[in-house]
Amino acid sequence: MKYHPIENQLFIKNRKKFMAKMQPKSIAVFNSNDIYPISADSTMPFEQHRDIFYLSGADQEETILLLFPDAMDKKHREVLFVRETNEHIAVWEGAKLTKEQATKVSGIETIYWLSDFDKVFFDLMTEADVVYFNTNEHYRQAVQTQTREDRFIVKCKKDFPAHQWAKSNPILQQIRGVKEPEEIKLMQRACDITEKGFRRILEFTKPGVWEYEMEAEYLHEFIRNRSKGFAYTPIIAAGNNANVLHYIENNQQVKDGDLILMDVGAEYANYSSDMTRTIPANGRFTDRQKEVYNAVLRVKNEATKILVPGTIWAEYHKEVGKVMTSELLGLGLLDKADIQNENKDWPAYKKYFMHGTSHHIGLDTHDYGELKTPMKPNMVFTVEPGIYVPDEGFGIRIEDDVVIQENGAALNLMKNIPIEVEEIEALMNA
Repeated sequence: MKYHPIENQLFIKNRKKFMAKMQPKSIAVFNSNDIYPISADSTMPFEQHRDIFYLSGADQEETILLLFPDAMDKKHREVLFVRETNEHIAVWEGAKLTKEQATKVSGIETIYWLSDFDKVFFDLMTEADVVYFNTNEHYRQAVQTQTREDRFIVKCKKDFPAHQWAKSNPILQQIRGVKEPEEIKLMQRACDITEKGFRRILEFTKPGVWEYEMEAEYLHEFIRNRSKGFAYTPIIAAGNNANVLHYIENNQQVKDGDLILMDVGAEYANYSSDMTRTIPANGRFTDRQKEVYNAVLRVKNEATKILVPGTIWAEYHKEVGKVMTSELLGLGLLDKADIQNENKDWPAYKKYFMHGTSHHIGLDTHDYGELKTPMKPNMVFTVEPGIYVPDEGFGIRIEDDVVIQENGAALNLMKNIPIEVEEIEALMNA
């Protein structure tokens, strides 16, 4: 791994939080992700399943975590199964975790080789009544691939039909949404790496460069700072490309007068950052571009003020919509008739700002976290309003990552990333 080792106290705390919410005489099982094939002998780079990482820190394939708080033998209350290494694997792939290393990473004393899983699991199931399955219930999920977790669930139901089943996801939504101090530090590191990339871009950008060249500059800076790279597929969108919300081709040349919308973020230790900045290709905003940019910035600042404990996510978006409506009226993009005749299910402002303002962020860019209950301290949200004006040839979005605080304003993890028009222009023309 490129990142510095993480103290295992984080994973010990996370497991305690999860097990405290389990039913009596229940077992929870978490599987690592598969390594996915491309074709021939090629595979995609391995990405650990965020749930098993969150609970164990184990960041390698073919790993299983088992939690059984009521196990008769104390050593089986937390068990980690890892792939047994050998000289052949060490030569061709690099050595995997030893049992001692797995304990050091996770804080789990009982480590078995993966080949022992079926035997140990059968024995423990004779003591258990309930099995927690780790299904994906994220509100944005659209998974069609059968995962290692899915295969385990099918086999477990077949082998143990008399047991009861429960879901891990509701517990994970509760506990993963509220970050530990160690997690916020890791996210701050990811944001700091993103800042380095953005400052590099401000020096690099000029008319005539290509969007993919800018993507490459970010990637260079991210990797040289111990990141694996982008936390998600980056958007580098010049001119009207910015009006395609999920534009990821990044294959067009930047023209003089263009605004360039960049939605990028570095990962660090599997934690995400998520930044959007919009900059002028030639280093100077036009008066109209500046007018719209500052309107978006005001909406972002007002939206951030609403992110306090007790706020309800759906109501928050309604309030942000009111702020955006006011700004669009001031820009002449809406008039009073548009407001009077609007569809309440699709307000007038949605013509220019059609996406949401905030989502949870953490181990996943669109992270787990409760959305129907009041916001809590140490939840981390993006704040990302935008105004998209195809008729004028540009779209503007601005985004920061912020931590809800017990008292006072949200903590902006991206407070050091240039955002004001004057600062961006000064750095681009230095």
